[in-house]
Amino acid sequence: MDRLANTVRPYAWGSTTAIPELLGVQPTGEPQAELWMGAHPGAPSRVDRGAGSVALSEVIAADPEGELGADAVRLFGPRLPFLLKVLAAGSPLSLQVHPDLAQAKEGFADEEERGVPIDAAHRNYKDANHKPELICALTPFNGLCGFRDPNEAAELLAALEVDSLKPYVDILHAHPESHALREVLTAVLTADPEAMAETVRQASVAAERLGALDGPYAPAYAAYASIARHYPGDPGVIAAMLLNFVTLQPGEALYLGAGVPHAYLDGLGVEIMANSDNVLRCGLTPKHVDVPELLRIVRFESAAPAVLRPEADPSGEELYTTPIDEFRLSRHVLADGADPRPLPTTGPQILLCASGEVSLRGADGELPLTRGQSAFVPAGERASLSGDGTVFRATVTA
Repeated sequence: MDRLANTVRPYAWGSTTAIPELLGVQPTGEPQAELWMGAHPGAPSRVDRGAGSVALSEVIAADPEGELGADAVRLFGPRLPFLLKVLAAGSPLSLQVHPDLAQAKEGFADEEERGVPIDAAHRNYKDANHKPELICALTPFNGLCGFRDPNEAAELLAALEVDSLKPYVDILHAHPESHALREVLTAVLTADPEAMAETVRQASVAAERLGALDGPYAPAYAAYASIARHYPGDPGVIAAMLLNFVTLQPGEALYLGAGVPHAYLDGLGVEIMANSDNVLRCGLTPKHVDVPELLRIVRFESAAPAVLRPEADPSGEELYTTPIDEFRLSRHVLADGADPRPLPTTGPQILLCASGEVSLRGADGELPLTRGQSAFVPAGERASLSGDGTVFRATVTA
């Protein structure tokens, strides 16, 4: 087992205080958006097994089956199939969607064949993998997830009393669900930029007013007004109004599968995802928005956000159930004086201490973990947890 030295990614939307507070260090004044734990080539964690600091990706590449286990290598190849993060949103992230596995393979092959440079700003597919993800709140966490019922979206837009939104209201009322959502999203993202900027301005003023009143949509209007302050004139502000607004309480989670439009707005959470960089953006960003490809990927169906709560098994481990194999997130809430809790040995594991102080014990001794610290346990290695705190455990389902 290895203590991980991790990289903080300083994206502009990051909180300036949340990750430093988690790690017990002084803020720098700069945004600190994500703490990466894993073997992603963009910022792999580092370990020291006695010969100096080495990237975890290099350790795994030197002995994939020894580090990951034969089953994981057979199913996912010789790389860690997930990336664990602490995500600290100080302002809204881009509105985005991820492809399924078949779409990712097809899109990647097409762009490779056409010779689109891998680092080109207009490139959609950085790899041939899908990117399902799960976000679990450590603080109250606000986000957008999936389409609202079209009639509900129409009611919300109509209350803004913006003339240029009335055609969208009519479409949402008149068409079958998938047609209505597709037609309105397409119209929003392909509208004349100057005309849409004025629509966004008027809608944001109205949302600010409605967000200050009592009513079922007040929290959503307040969120949309905040989004508009960060992205004035962006068509993604109107696209966001088609989506469900959701607040997660600490310990609650959202699973985001392929084709589901979403955006994180503010809060601190633990995020786990398949090891991919494939993102198609719908707005709230200066980056490239490929509308035709986006429309091919988005699933135009409404559904209320399915908030996940951990389910405990007899061992005390609390699992967030998801329908994919690349990752499995659970947590252990440990009490001082309780018996050590054995960990399974079947796959690679990353353990993150989210609160308190715990001890990770293995054949080579004991590794103390305090808030914000993390460790890697190779497949097949016996280890147990004890102490007083909360630990998130990331592994594979297989």
